[in-house]
Amino acid sequence: MILPQLLWRFLRHRDDPVFYQMQADDAIRWLGVCGVHLGPGVTALDLGCGHGVFGGRLAQRGVSVTFADESNQLLPQHRDAPFITVNLDRDSGATTRLGRYDLVVCSNVLEHLAEPERWLKSAHELLNENGRLYLSWTNWLSPWGGHEFSPLHYLGPTLGPRLYDAVSSRKRFHQPHVNLFPTYIGSILRTIGEDSGLQVVRAAPRYYTELEFILSVPGLREFAAWNCALLLERKR
Repeated sequence: MILPQLLWRFLRHRDDPVFYQMQADDAIRWLGVCGVHLGPGVTALDLGCGHGVFGGRLAQRGVSVTFADESNQLLPQHRDAPFITVNLDRDSGATTRLGRYDLVVCSNVLEHLAEPERWLKSAHELLNENGRLYLSWTNWLSPWGGHEFSPLHYLGPTLGPRLYDAVSSRKRFHQPHVNLFPTYIGSILRTIGEDSGLQVVRAAPRYYTELEFILSVPGLREFAAWNCALLLERKR
């Protein structure tokens, strides 16, 4: 369980590069537990890559990584890597243009999409035969659902941010229904099961994957999963 270490790191250093490296390394550990091979000969897409920390950790294992996001903010050590500019909300046919891979990583992106279900319906097109999609995001009712204005998000997407702005001197980046959208584990799982070309291989709370039973309990999972992690594959 890496959650206590992440909280300690965040309290002392906020979300610095080491914080994201810890997240990535733990996710890569879980992928290994799930039987996903990560090494030379494997192609991967770090979709919504941000500074490229997750993909960079994969590259250190010999994985051939392509990065993609709406703007190139890669750390200097990744600047020579392949990069594709894409906006998953606005770009029609984005999945076709991105190509196909053995592994697609979409980490902490879904809650920032206005129409995540629409993207999920075509996400299988990114996968090679036997390819896998690692999808993780912060569900709205999680303790961190409002990001920097958590736990005030439990007061709602309007009142919560307003109260945060009134009592905090720290500038708020996330604005509900602008760059942060309430998402729910149940509805995402229904979209995957009924309306996409994907199927779930494993599901767990990202920062304490040992307690994966939480994801099988409707209602409880919405509050008890700090972040939802899914390993998906193309429907057979």
